[in-house]
Amino acid sequence: MIKKEYLIAPSILGADFSKLKEEILMLNETKAQWVHLDIMDQQFVPNLSFGPAVVKSIRPHTDLFFDVHLMVSNPFDLIKPFIEAGANGISFHIEASEPRFTFPPKILIGQIKKAGLKCGIALKPKTPISVLKKYLTLIDYVTLMSVEPGFGGQRFIESSLQKIQNLKSLLKEMNVEKQVKIQVDGGVITKNALHCIESGADILVVGSEIFQSKNPKDVIDNLISLQ
Repeated sequence: MIKKEYLIAPSILGADFSKLKEEILMLNETKAQWVHLDIMDQQFVPNLSFGPAVVKSIRPHTDLFFDVHLMVSNPFDLIKPFIEAGANGISFHIEASEPRFTFPPKILIGQIKKAGLKCGIALKPKTPISVLKKYLTLIDYVTLMSVEPGFGGQRFIESSLQKIQNLKSLLKEMNVEKQVKIQVDGGVITKNALHCIESGADILVVGSEIFQSKNPKDVIDNLISLQ
């Protein structure tokens, strides 16, 4: 079997914020390539995380790809501040834009891409992948939530594996399989990571298992060497 290339994106939502600089420096010494940054506004999701100032404060300490995941009700107003803070990629939730058309997805995508960043669209577990069809030729990755967004440490929703497979099939059908990566976010741990990869995932967001372990580097090494 040919080994599939995939990325590990540690989510700092699971990090110790009292020593965030040290946590970032630790990631520099691992094979992780992305850092996942969950931005929550206590409106779109029932939790509040951090803003552009925190991202800006850790940007000088690493060259890792900063993946900003906007779990907010008003993504439009936050795109520019996070670009200026040092984001390399930004994903926004389709549920925060399309139903009300207050912030049309194509406008958000255009704003992100114009700045030279990677652009992603995120979906909650119950949102069908069919809503992505008209945007897949415009974006770089899809963030599939495998837990209800809002809190770290939740249990992985097993039906997410079928959703990954369905999205992979849709990408092949639309001939954008090489262009659009599948990111899985929520409840991903060593025990289910390989299943996600085999289902078609390209990027695994892992938080609690990395940062709450006694040896985060070993956890990342294990995740990267699953195949």
